[in-house]
Amino acid sequence: MNSVGSELKKRLLGSPTVGVIGLGYVGLPLAVAFAESGATVVGVDLDARRAAAVASGTSVTEDITNERLSTLVARERLRVSRDVWTLKDADAIIICVPTPLGKSRQPDISYIEKAAEDVAQVLRPGQLVVLESTTYPGTTQGVLRPRLEGSGLLAGRDFFLAFSPERIDPGSRTHRLETIAKVVGGTTPECLDLVTVLYSRIIADVVPVSTADTAEMVKVFENTFRAVNIALVNELAIMCRRLGISVWEVIRAAATKPFGFMPFYPGPGLGGHCLPSDPHYLSWRLRLDGYEPKFIAFADDINRQMPAYVVQLVVDALNDRERSVRGAQVLIVGVSYKANVGDTRDSPSFEIIETLQRKGATVAYCDPHVESFTVRGAALSSVDLVKADLSAWDVVLILTAHDGCDWKRIVREGAIVIDTRNATEGVEHSGNVIRL
Repeated sequence: MNSVGSELKKRLLGSPTVGVIGLGYVGLPLAVAFAESGATVVGVDLDARRAAAVASGTSVTEDITNERLSTLVARERLRVSRDVWTLKDADAIIICVPTPLGKSRQPDISYIEKAAEDVAQVLRPGQLVVLESTTYPGTTQGVLRPRLEGSGLLAGRDFFLAFSPERIDPGSRTHRLETIAKVVGGTTPECLDLVTVLYSRIIADVVPVSTADTAEMVKVFENTFRAVNIALVNELAIMCRRLGISVWEVIRAAATKPFGFMPFYPGPGLGGHCLPSDPHYLSWRLRLDGYEPKFIAFADDINRQMPAYVVQLVVDALNDRERSVRGAQVLIVGVSYKANVGDTRDSPSFEIIETLQRKGATVAYCDPHVESFTVRGAALSSVDLVKADLSAWDVVLILTAHDGCDWKRIVREGAIVIDTRNATEGVEHSGNVIRL
């Protein structure tokens, strides 16, 4: 390692300044963890509302409490800016920006490109730049590196460049940032050494891999693995229903096998930023090389049909009681994409509610984590489930199983309860419960 890298390593082992670009559900926990490790942290976010909230000590994610954040802000361990120039003195700059899909389901890395161009303006010798945003293999080397080297500095000699995939599990009480193994890959061996030192400040188990491309592949493989297996169990749910078998009982019994099986569970569709998007990043990249990943396409087809399948369950349940979906009153329980979080990004609830409305149903929802929810341009406000007269609704449709919901009351008072999450398992009912 040259003298520039050696000096940077000393700073990373001591009391470095760490910059974090993007203060969302990935960037904010990182910023807090580094600040608590003794680093001085500068968070940059172009969203004025988010930047103002964090600067005032108000968290924008369930994983960081206001108390924890406000303590760091008050002690000036964590500062917030909307100007990338505040990162000119940072020893390490971590990029945590969104990577959505475009309208044609192709990768949109414009946020990464913008961040790279911004960082290039302030880049100086002796800095480490790390990309955490999920992307296709080759982005760090092929997109980030040339833009940063446009400054006249060379990666591995003047500055250091690496990729480390985020592994945040929003809302989890078990899997916390500091306890989740952290994969890191550098563009050179020196870059790998330095990024390992950086993350070892906050994470017990840092896992080096040979290249940044490998680290990028690790992330998209992890989420593709999950998406494909969810598709398998979603199709299993459809098949079990046709055969009059409980898919939940099948999974529960199969999970007793101590080897060769890993339980996955069906649901109303994929949601969140990662699972609906990340496999498409991998597919797109492979198509450039003339290869069509068939498994990913099959899995996507199955997962994307689940919202329509759930709507059909509602229609069939009403028909069986000689009711039409047109004019029916439907109460949705839970609209966020997973339990115990308020994140509605790509939630299947959007499509399910919109389809029910188009068919003529009146739809309301209750979700303690989501105060308002906009569908077809109209804002809905969450109903208070405790005060709601459940008997007034023709169908209660459970899409997200948040903790604290009174499932026994829902089953007791609901005329028809359609449960897509097996939340009502073990609750006695009078034949009014339909499970996915």
